[in-house]
Amino acid sequence: MAKYEMATEKPSQMENEKMLQLKNILLAPYMQLATSLIGKQRHAGGNMFRHQLDTMTILIDYGYIDGVLLKASCVHDVIEDIPGFDANKIINADEDGEEVLRLVLEVTKREGESKNDFLHRIIAEGSQKAKILKTADRISNMISLGWVNDPKFINRYCDETEFFVFPIALEVDYNMYQELISLVMTRRKYLEDTGWIDKQMKEKNK
Repeated sequence: MAKYEMATEKPSQMENEKMLQLKNILLAPYMQLATSLIGKQRHAGGNMFRHQLDTMTILIDYGYIDGVLLKASCVHDVIEDIPGFDANKIINADEDGEEVLRLVLEVTKREGESKNDFLHRIIAEGSQKAKILKTADRISNMISLGWVNDPKFINRYCDETEFFVFPIALEVDYNMYQELISLVMTRRKYLEDTGWIDKQMKEKNK
């Protein structure tokens, strides 16, 4: 039996009630903390600060208007990517700080934890919000992968998405899951169109 109900509908536009909810969510303190990631460059270009906000907009696009979830999305990489980051800054950001920190820690790779073990942990132990946040995070990363031309990196990232993130997404949001499938397919097609897959097959059969 599923732990929680899977979302199956994606809104075509934001309802008035959710607009009012969003209006009352104060995100600025968390955006301010996220600016510490401006100097952290990404493999696909841009920086990690932009990625935080991109993840937040994906959540809003899918109709998730939850204060803790949106605030956590703004700072979901600060602990992992900023050496010595003081977690108390999140706690003290506002009245939701402690709950936001708990969610951020759920989606943060622990010291000494492999990437596979980290994703296994979210699959096995992650809360619903953690799985929704991780899915939005991966959608953002897969979109950015369109600007990467390193075939080995693309192939590894697609494999990782299929093996670990598909199960996470399918548990919480069917439409986010479908978007991930589409994004992986486009990246696999790129590898096929560039001849990289054929080259790998030939080398394997030598």
